[in-house]
Amino acid sequence: MSATTDNRLTPRQRLARGLTYSAVGPVDVTRGVVGLGVHFAQSTASQLHRRYREGRLAREIAAAQETLSQELAAAQEVIAGLPQALQDARRSRRRGRRPWLIAGAVVVVLGGGAVAFSIVRRSIRADHEEPSPRPPSVDVQPRP
Repeated sequence: MSATTDNRLTPRQRLARGLTYSAVGPVDVTRGVVGLGVHFAQSTASQLHRRYREGRLAREIAAAQETLSQELAAAQEVIAGLPQALQDARRSRRRGRRPWLIAGAVVVVLGGGAVAFSIVRRSIRADHEEPSPRPPSVDVQPRP
């Protein structure tokens, strides 16, 4: 077989050949995968076309449109009543303890974190302040 001869391979054959031969492998693998993808898309399109011709898809689309219009109408009713519901919720909401409770919880958490930080820091300092067994390399006493 010469290099100029182009055999008509199916995408599956091209993919198999690309995986076996390393010289033309990446090109054949790519062409094989693309060919399989195109074949899959054509097959799916023909199935959808056949289903549409049979009327199943048309009935499904009509049912979906009906369901969508009902859901849209229900959503419009909810949105129309939303301002009144928000106003009622604002009236019924209690004011008083809740903000103070949240602020108190924040203060307790921050205070606990500060205490924990200082304890950890002190324990780290105590661990690092052990005297060295070696003599100092510089004079410890400043000269007058």
